[in-house]
Amino acid sequence: MSQHYYSKNPQTKSNPREWTDVLLGKKIRFQTDTGVFSKSEVDFGSRLLIETFEEAEIDGPVLDVGCGYGPIGMVLAKAFPHKQVHMVDVNTRAIELAKINVEKNDISNVQIYESDGLDAVVTSDFSAILTNPPIRAGKETIFRFYEEAAEKLAEGGSLWVVIQKKQGAPSTQVKLEELFGEVRVVDKKKGYFIFEARKV
Repeated sequence: MSQHYYSKNPQTKSNPREWTDVLLGKKIRFQTDTGVFSKSEVDFGSRLLIETFEEAEIDGPVLDVGCGYGPIGMVLAKAFPHKQVHMVDVNTRAIELAKINVEKNDISNVQIYESDGLDAVVTSDFSAILTNPPIRAGKETIFRFYEEAAEKLAEGGSLWVVIQKKQGAPSTQVKLEELFGEVRVVDKKKGYFIFEARKV
């Protein structure tokens, strides 16, 4: 299998780099590396998801599935310091980078751990689960993420997904409607869709 960011242990030679970005008005320092998704900048889809996300009206932690080096989970942890944010990824290099980055940015209300989808997630009362799904992993894997998320959300909690139309937004909407009933298209921009699916 060719190496890509969904690989558990990237074999590409490590070449760390550091840079800074501003997200939700907060300056964030990142260390990234080869073998992780969007290593040079926070990608448009993740940025749109961060900017569009609305905090749930219910209590409970937040989960970032496929966190990569951490931009989504870190920004939400800074924006909502009263929330515990879980960040998971199958990629061990991404997990190590996420741990480095939360330390660099003095973020303490997070838990970061390795998980293939939600396999290792034991909490089942999340108020929100967010994902910019790993398209290269294939539809079967992505749909498994959605199914597992439906089980791990608290009643009244929401799954938030960003996905491009050309990479499967229509089929994602159908799948989410099967799992949750009603699905809201919160935003559409440059071919990216933001879906919110609430568990009722």
